[in-house]
Amino acid sequence: MLTTAVLVAALGFAGVVPAMAQTVDAPETVEDVIPVDSNWYSVDEDNVVHVDVYFFWTPTCPYCAKAKPWLEELDAASEWLDLHSLPLTDEARENVDIAVALRDELGVQWTGAVPAFMGCETFDIGFDEPETTGAQLGEKWRRCQEGLQAQVDAVLAGEEPAPTTTLPLVSEDTTTDLPFIGEIDTSTWSLPALTVVLAGFDAFNPCAFFVLLFLLSLLVHARSRLRMATIGGIFVLVSGLAYFAFMAAWLNLFEWLGPLRWVTFAAGAVAVTIGVLNMKDYFLFNRGPSLSIPEGAKPGMFKRMRALTMASSFPAMAVGAFTLAIAVNSYELLCTAGLPLVYTRTLTLNDLPTASYYGYLALYNLVYILPLLVIVGLFVWKLGSRKLAEREGRTLKLLSGTMMTGLGLVLLFAPDWLDNALTAILVVIAAAGVTGIIVLIDRLVRGDPADTVASH
Repeated sequence: MLTTAVLVAALGFAGVVPAMAQTVDAPETVEDVIPVDSNWYSVDEDNVVHVDVYFFWTPTCPYCAKAKPWLEELDAASEWLDLHSLPLTDEARENVDIAVALRDELGVQWTGAVPAFMGCETFDIGFDEPETTGAQLGEKWRRCQEGLQAQVDAVLAGEEPAPTTTLPLVSEDTTTDLPFIGEIDTSTWSLPALTVVLAGFDAFNPCAFFVLLFLLSLLVHARSRLRMATIGGIFVLVSGLAYFAFMAAWLNLFEWLGPLRWVTFAAGAVAVTIGVLNMKDYFLFNRGPSLSIPEGAKPGMFKRMRALTMASSFPAMAVGAFTLAIAVNSYELLCTAGLPLVYTRTLTLNDLPTASYYGYLALYNLVYILPLLVIVGLFVWKLGSRKLAEREGRTLKLLSGTMMTGLGLVLLFAPDWLDNALTAILVVIAAAGVTGIIVLIDRLVRGDPADTVASH
């Protein structure tokens, strides 16, 4: 038997699980149409076919809260519908047994994502709005009841009903075309895809790039691939762990606060503020409020870097790289706090077990450190020297700020949209387009002067 914790593990919107349509032989009795022991249908004393609909939900799921009143209204308006509203909680463990039994009877793959609907031997997960998801589910169940009712009426009239087919479990068309990507099925893009998309763009962090490139350019003079790989690798690893701890803190705060709308609104407002400050740095570099690494912190940071290049033993190098990474990340986190904020809030709006939350954080941070590892690898391979130019740093700031602002606005006004990774992809594409246009106009207006080393 699965526990509640296992049942409520989820990887996002699973859509509708297809079953093979099969031809059913013409029934001869009512029991042939509606078996007495059926979990899905029944016939009352007036020979009206009833459809059993099982609604699985959790108290903390915001989409369940949206589906519940619609389903109760449909139940009250439909004589033929028998609603079984079953919360998946530790206090109602018998509902877990029911969920497992019905899942096994249908033979579907379901790990407990909610809201979940089972009716007419079909299975659906997720809820958008009564006018969309609700209308589709209601129409499917109504057609199912009408088909069975026609068979029962024909049998009672002594007629031979026409053979029918079982309802195929097919969802609405969820394919769409993306620029440069082509056609994708958005129903299969869920939390894993959202994680990879946001982490991938979060990885292009101007503060992290500035520090790592400066550090490696100093290490080039040591002409030691082992030293570069060791110090660079430790720096990247500690940066990833620090970022994980930072995101875990946000996650725990949002879990404690729960799915309150004002919390989501506040998270969106903070993300927009951070995004606007980063965008400001493109136009007013080193002027006004900024989330860049403070000028006063840089002398101590550079001193640590130079000390690393002269470390004579492996323990000294390891400790030096570790302390430098901790010091740098205490400032670096502010550069890109908006995306982790949006992501962790979106994560907590999905009702998942604790292990799944941290699994997603681990995936996010793995993707986050990949570009930094690539930089270390290229430097070790080429023993090259490269600094982040001011123009490049400003452009990265503009891009990340535009993305944070866009995602923050979505979190403010339409947080449900972030359930679909397509939203994040479209925001990223829009941010890249806006950034490209601004940079192009800026170069045409200001010209293209020689770059200086960025100060992030």
